[in-house]
Amino acid sequence: MKLDKCFQSLLLTSAVIVFITVPARSEEVQTGGQDESSSQAVRKSTLDKKLAVTDREIATNKTPILASKVKKPRIIQPQVPTFGILAKSDRAIEKIPQLSEIERVSQSAEVLVQSPPTAPSSAVVRVTGVKANPTDKGVEVILETPQGEQLQITNRSAGNNFIADIPNAQLQLASGDAFTFRSEKPIQGISEITVTNFDANTIRVTVIGEAGLPTVELFDSDEGLILGLAPTVTTTQQPATQPQPQQPTNQTPQPATQPQQPATPQQQPTTQQDEPIELLVTGEQDSYRVEDATTATRTDTPLRDIPQSIQVVPRQELEDRKVRTVTEAVETVSGVSSAGTQFNAPAGSYVIRGFEQQGNFRNGYRDVGRFALTGVETIERVEVLKGPASVLFGAVEPGGIINVITKQPLSEPYYNLEFQAGNRNFYQPSVDFSGPLNDDKTLLYRFNASYQSSDSFQEFANSNVTTIAPSITWKLGDRTDLNLYYEYTNFDGIPESFATVFSDNTFKLPRDRYLGYPLGGNYYSTQKYGYTLSHKFSDNWQVRNNFSITANNAIEEYTSGINLEDDRLLDFYAARRNYLQDNYFGQIDLVGKFNTGSIPHQLLLGFDVNRFVQLFNAVRLAVPPLDVFNPNYNIPEPEITAGGFSSEQTIQSYGFYLQDQISFQDNLKLLIGGRFDWISQNSGTEESEQNDSAFSPRIGLVYQPSKSVSLYTSYSQSFNPNEGFNPDGRAFEPTKGTQYEVGVKADFLEGRLSTTLAAYQVTKTNVTTLDPDPERAALGYSTQTGEQRSRGVELDVIGEILPGWKVSASYAYTNAEVTDDNSIPVGNRLTNVPENQASLWTTYEIQNGDLKGLGFGLGLFYVGARAGDLDNSFELPDYFRTDAAIFYRRDGLKAAINIRNLFDTEYYSSSDGLRTFVRTGAPFTIIGSIGWEF
Repeated sequence: MKLDKCFQSLLLTSAVIVFITVPARSEEVQTGGQDESSSQAVRKSTLDKKLAVTDREIATNKTPILASKVKKPRIIQPQVPTFGILAKSDRAIEKIPQLSEIERVSQSAEVLVQSPPTAPSSAVVRVTGVKANPTDKGVEVILETPQGEQLQITNRSAGNNFIADIPNAQLQLASGDAFTFRSEKPIQGISEITVTNFDANTIRVTVIGEAGLPTVELFDSDEGLILGLAPTVTTTQQPATQPQPQQPTNQTPQPATQPQQPATPQQQPTTQQDEPIELLVTGEQDSYRVEDATTATRTDTPLRDIPQSIQVVPRQELEDRKVRTVTEAVETVSGVSSAGTQFNAPAGSYVIRGFEQQGNFRNGYRDVGRFALTGVETIERVEVLKGPASVLFGAVEPGGIINVITKQPLSEPYYNLEFQAGNRNFYQPSVDFSGPLNDDKTLLYRFNASYQSSDSFQEFANSNVTTIAPSITWKLGDRTDLNLYYEYTNFDGIPESFATVFSDNTFKLPRDRYLGYPLGGNYYSTQKYGYTLSHKFSDNWQVRNNFSITANNAIEEYTSGINLEDDRLLDFYAARRNYLQDNYFGQIDLVGKFNTGSIPHQLLLGFDVNRFVQLFNAVRLAVPPLDVFNPNYNIPEPEITAGGFSSEQTIQSYGFYLQDQISFQDNLKLLIGGRFDWISQNSGTEESEQNDSAFSPRIGLVYQPSKSVSLYTSYSQSFNPNEGFNPDGRAFEPTKGTQYEVGVKADFLEGRLSTTLAAYQVTKTNVTTLDPDPERAALGYSTQTGEQRSRGVELDVIGEILPGWKVSASYAYTNAEVTDDNSIPVGNRLTNVPENQASLWTTYEIQNGDLKGLGFGLGLFYVGARAGDLDNSFELPDYFRTDAAIFYRRDGLKAAINIRNLFDTEYYSSSDGLRTFVRTGAPFTIIGSIGWEF
């Protein structure tokens, strides 16, 4: 299919979706107060339908669902200036006295921030969620916990503010995540309700009244402690001489001298009881543990329900470690190691379960290989899916993929300013702004920008990176969202040189030795733009349409050593070359939930198209050899040698995929899916065109003997196109990857700590190898009889051991080797794959006292010896690197000092398969940062 026809189809599809999915906006319904006299009676039951927000929905800010509950009154014995819970009773609840009726404490800022009175020592009660329910009198705030009877409350007032502190309690999700709950203007008369952790052992509830202090009542419930809130009734709302039922808030109040008439049934806000209150979750998720991910299924699925190993590196860990590239971000993930960066730019390749994957994905869309730049400041989290992923992502290597999830616009104002500075003239200012652009919050924005400049530990080398990334979310209706984004990343500088392995397989030169000639340097520019459009037909069915373009321009002028003569003179390949790469991706899919009898299904049905175009041209430059022990960098301007080279390549693919997530029982789940791809490759001539097709299945089963344990097993396949032809003229078939995996996922410490233990075997077949016929092999002919295999065991642990003590740890044993080849000995290890690899990153933040917010971090990283090439002629030695951090976070202020390679360990991170193409790890690096978030 031609490109123009492809685009016409996508644009037509998008236009149809927009046309059929944009509904009229719903009108906002406000709720008002009710007859105050009813507050003296015992409530016989709660509303049949109430707003119930689950832990996961609060964390992800999703639309709440409706539920019901049963509650029991508590007898309150008022105390001055506090009140406590003394007993339960089935008789009428006694009203808590208005705080204006008792002695108020000082309203100064000093008093408002002081710690509450010390409660009796007891175990900390964990409140796992917050619900907000509208009632006939106001609103209820429910603190969810099975230990609600143990919650004691101390209170005070400041103006119209009701402040309740609950000692010996901590607000946490079931996953261990801390959060802040806020509801703005839930009803008329109350401006705001917030529930947050005042410190590690105290929950604070704050209710701000508009005209006066609200009335507060307490109830028992199986769900936890309930605070019934009613606003202070003003003369505007009710006449003082003749109480009448509250008029609907959309009517003009009658003057106090004229009695108001009761509202007719048509005037009553009949939908008031079922109207959801707007819930706002503010602040960052500061836990390392993440419950859900989208990479493995393209749906928001709990990690424990996925029959495949998937690890998530959250934003908090990225910030704690102050990572500067995606390669650094995934150092704490088992089975992932570096295969090299693109000349020190923020792009590169990775080895996952023994197989190299060039580049990464962005929000589930393909980027442009190892040349595409990724600004770390735009990343919300990094998801690593282990094993074959072709069932959803098309052509990939069998080891797995890395998918970066970018920051999205927020519905509440958010501002973050930061400045970093370090040794080797490093500095980086950055901004991150977000919030609504209009009053009804249907138009949201986010803007990320940063500039990074640094010298290298090698002479001549330097780098400058600029990132600008605006995005907009437009709520076209109650069920339709459109997100537009643009991201620009630019790198320019002189790259660091490669290290060289001598004939005795040692590194004899200091790591700051520049083994090359400082020519014009390298320039990379990546632009990414596109949209995502989603529409919900109902609560169970939605359609999604995505389109993205990634344009990359790479200009390089460099020298690379190709041969070390007599262990002294380094011969070079010098070139000036230019890559122009454009990647176009379009996708449409349908997600739905339905039942067959009593068995729930979640169906994913989709189609995508991808077109990749690359233009390449290069010229050779003449440079003299370099004496590596006594280098002389003063050479004449290099001349262009005869014989420039240029090429053009186009790869176009179409994929159709189907997936079903089936829950036979609550603890038995099946994931099954398949994808069929058609791929066409062309290198500029009719003779070079080749067409391939491939089917990629996946099936997995999850059994959960308890709520904290998941046992799983899976089978999956992948494919990746080959370039070239057999001696008889037949195009090479795609390589195929096949994986068998078993594992267990378990949660500990009441869900705060998650672990994944996996064992796997991945086999890659159809690998090209030299023709077994010596004469054909001498002419460069190949066959597809090669095979490579990786077997291993991986362990990942992430979460929070104690309040303030977070950890991310991993271990991987990987046996990746050649199992069939005509030129490489069977049993040789694959390049850049350590047999043993382990990591630990942990932080502790003080939770109480004058030093609250002060924290420390420690990182330990061990990478075993790796083969430098497939011939196993040399290897990179193992290394142990130590990182450290000290930080302070309080009231929006963030300050930190991060050290990478604390003990200045000399190590080598990766090899490009030649003795003269080895990358050196950076020495001791220190970065100080200060920021303000508000």
